[in-house]
Amino acid sequence: MAVYAIGDLQGCYTPLMQLLTRLRFDATQDRLWFTGDLVNRGPQSLEVLRFVMGLGDRAACVLGNHDLHLLAVAAGTAKVKKRDTLNEVLQAPDRNALLDWLRSRPLLHHDPMLGYTLIHAGLLPPWDLALAQRLARETETVLQSDEYPEFFRHMYGDLPGRWNDRLRGFDRLRVIVNAFTRLRYCDLDGYMDLHPKGPPGSQPPELVPWFQVPARHSRELKIIFGHWSTLGMWQGDGVIGLDSGCLWGHSLSAVRLDAEPVEFFNVDCEPYQLPHGA
Repeated sequence: MAVYAIGDLQGCYTPLMQLLTRLRFDATQDRLWFTGDLVNRGPQSLEVLRFVMGLGDRAACVLGNHDLHLLAVAAGTAKVKKRDTLNEVLQAPDRNALLDWLRSRPLLHHDPMLGYTLIHAGLLPPWDLALAQRLARETETVLQSDEYPEFFRHMYGDLPGRWNDRLRGFDRLRVIVNAFTRLRYCDLDGYMDLHPKGPPGSQPPELVPWFQVPARHSRELKIIFGHWSTLGMWQGDGVIGLDSGCLWGHSLSAVRLDAEPVEFFNVDCEPYQLPHGA
């Protein structure tokens, strides 16, 4: 059995199939981890959702910001944006089953046997594994309850920008979701600046990539994440970044996690949209 983690798909179904052919993926034996953002901006979000959902327990997938946006649009609490490509999912006959499955995905997946932790974007410096797991479950409970539309009404926004365990209500949930699904840069005290999207070196001088904060409490973890297409493939600082910009015409990347050392794979992709943030 092989375990492969795959970077952000964003509706890029054809490159996914090409990558799985290169991996010689065996759906009866192997497992796939997905870094989130299964949908949006690419041309085949519906096919991606159907495929990953159809894998059942052979797949582990965490929620990304584009996945949450789809759920918010479907709940009627957010509007479709100019570059969104969500209509095919929203109009599908199996829409409800797909959306219910997506809404039940976690924000964090940890495999103690493999020793890897899967997230979409980042972890704030004060969060160790136990705290991150607790906060993920706290938010997932709301997402999977009948109260989820109210959560989506309050999800969007950049503030509060810093974690504080005294936060309550939607401010608390917004910080948690922003860290798990939007974080790239923060300052050394853990204040998130969610606006810079360029590669390291392009950010304001007071900011660092979240995984390079010296005092972050998750430094003992081996973390797999996506979200950051301008970072590209990254291995170092205890993390592996897998968003290599498939949507923008770069590549779709995977890493085999049960190999020692880990093995990397990629396939070239067609440019479905021109880069303009992610």
